[in-house]
Amino acid sequence: MAPSAMSRQADWTRSLSEAQPVPYWLEDPGKPHPEPALTGADTCDLLVVGGGYSGLWTALNAKERDPGREVVLLEGREVGWAASGRNGGFCAASLTHGLPNGLARWPGEIHRLEELGRRNLDDIEAAVARHGMDCDFERTGEIDVATEPYQARELRDWHQELERKGLADGIAFLDADALRAQVNSPTFEAGLWDRRGVAMVNPAKLAWGLKQACLALGVRVYEHTPALELKPHGAGMAVRTPYGSVRARRVALGTNIFPNLLKRVRAYTVPVYDYALMTEPLTAEQLGAIGWKNRQGLGDSANQFHYFRLSADNRILWGGYDAIHHYGGRVRAEYDDRPETYAKLAGHFFTCFPQLEGVRFTHAWGGAIDTCSRFSAFFGTAHQGRVAYAAGYTGLGVGATRFGADVMLDLLAGEETERTRLEMVRKKPLPFPPEPFAWTGIALTKWSLARADAHGGRRNLWLRAMDRMGLGFDS
Repeated sequence: MAPSAMSRQADWTRSLSEAQPVPYWLEDPGKPHPEPALTGADTCDLLVVGGGYSGLWTALNAKERDPGREVVLLEGREVGWAASGRNGGFCAASLTHGLPNGLARWPGEIHRLEELGRRNLDDIEAAVARHGMDCDFERTGEIDVATEPYQARELRDWHQELERKGLADGIAFLDADALRAQVNSPTFEAGLWDRRGVAMVNPAKLAWGLKQACLALGVRVYEHTPALELKPHGAGMAVRTPYGSVRARRVALGTNIFPNLLKRVRAYTVPVYDYALMTEPLTAEQLGAIGWKNRQGLGDSANQFHYFRLSADNRILWGGYDAIHHYGGRVRAEYDDRPETYAKLAGHFFTCFPQLEGVRFTHAWGGAIDTCSRFSAFFGTAHQGRVAYAAGYTGLGVGATRFGADVMLDLLAGEETERTRLEMVRKKPLPFPPEPFAWTGIALTKWSLARADAHGGRRNLWLRAMDRMGLGFDS
């Protein structure tokens, strides 16, 4: 390494010297106290397992549909402690992990999926206002950024295709000058600004706001209460917990990356670890150097991509790039901290924003994402329709989990709706193979994606084969 490069690497590393290895969002003095654990037996009409967005939206929507329904929610630790409290806070309208993925997989349904997604995001905004959730909700939109000339050409071509298909409403192409007038980085070549399709939120505050709304409507929430076993009980179901049990007519499973109580569902997801940094608050001068007056979320166009956004107190969250899958699909607390990824991300940050030299990072953290082979959620039922599940959001669950909650409630009610008629809802992705094939395939895919980024986006034989099979790996 040349001396100048070594010096830059040392500066990047120094920026991490005081970073705490904890999620910034969860280290909040306003964090609510957990509800008591379940002791003894309880009964209800609907039992929801999981206290992340998926379970919280299911419980809330169930009570809003039928205020007289008795709803119980079980959370193994504390509400919002996992992916729902440590993500980037990008609340997207897309139900399909973006338009390209949705158009490739469900071209005949894409206009309906986009309409349902827009309606879902509007409903989230309305729920935030209706229940007084203090979660820094900002409908800023998001810019997909090209950092290489070939990516700029691809973004322009993609925008033209969207216009031809009638899918470009609210989406504007920005050339380099127009993009840098929004956010100033010497690496930016072009962008697509989705003006209304994404909101920025404080993810932990959203989870806590959902919890409070559930409690206010009469949902019984038990924290530090893992669900250990699910089995039929009479005309309903029973779930065993460490200190008690719950009997319910219907059960909704929203455990996502954690082992599903239905063993047959587990092969459809693998855990992928994603990492993020948070800077100290920027000064007015530092903000002026980069612009960003409209506060959009941003993500770059590479296969190994970054996502970045401003917090309410003008910190920059910078995450993504590395997507780490551990052999055997293990989810462990020690995987939440990865200094080698933090150092890499810091270098990428200062390459993107060299005018912010000297900024320090205050927090660095990671967490597991439930990834499935088609990138977007899948759904199903078990035990003669008495149990429903949703999983596989692959990093875009902040918004889509509310839609998934409504799907689960429709399925449990046995209703045919515009949601349950969707091919996306009726069909499942391909499951991942057992080890060692899953780890080998994912490792080869990651290597191939990095190689494509380094060679003008050209996809090798392996990636083209995965494309034909409808398989993917993403964070």
